[in-house]
Amino acid sequence: MKKNGWLAALLVLLCLLFAGCSGEPSISGSNPSNSSSGREQITSGLPSDPSQAEKPKADGIASDWESSDSGPHEFLEIDRNGALSLALQNAGVPKEDAYNIKVERDRENGIPIFQVEFETQYGDYDFEIAVANGRIIGADYEVDEEWLDTIGGNPITLKEAKSIVQGKVPGSNAEDVHVWEEHEDGRGRLEGELFYNGIKYEFEIDPQTGIVYDWNADLRE
Repeated sequence: MKKNGWLAALLVLLCLLFAGCSGEPSISGSNPSNSSSGREQITSGLPSDPSQAEKPKADGIASDWESSDSGPHEFLEIDRNGALSLALQNAGVPKEDAYNIKVERDRENGIPIFQVEFETQYGDYDFEIAVANGRIIGADYEVDEEWLDTIGGNPITLKEAKSIVQGKVPGSNAEDVHVWEEHEDGRGRLEGELFYNGIKYEFEIDPQTGIVYDWNADLRE
């Protein structure tokens, strides 16, 4: 009887030990939901400080920004792809329309620039864009007027023409854009000029489509 009682006690003890190993973890231990490994899985790839999150990066343009007295924040530096993107956007030319593209580093009035040139079926384009901040300090292009006759559009007013020019020169004010009507050679057009931030802009706009078909920007500083 004593032997049987001893065996029974041993079996009970073994059962308790196995139950302790396979049961729920003690609440006095660390909470898995608050463990460091759990946090790493949840926050992987997220910045600890939202203000330090990387800003969206435009094609070929650095993600850093700086303040500018002349308008909104500007990019710190651009590369060749960024310079081409800015030129195409300013000219209103789809990338697929451009060919014979050349983007070369140069200097203009001591300013490091990208000289951007490209051709289209309706005109040739030339831009000078500052490497430091993507500012367009020079531009020259002229669109074939016969091409304008092949596309449709809605006539624009002088006020709308001013807004179109202002949109091509970030930071400028439409009220500073001077526009007048011309009817030489039997073709009506809107001519005008703007002087802003050291650059003289001269342009011609087709009043039937609102397309800027002659544009010149010249740094005067």
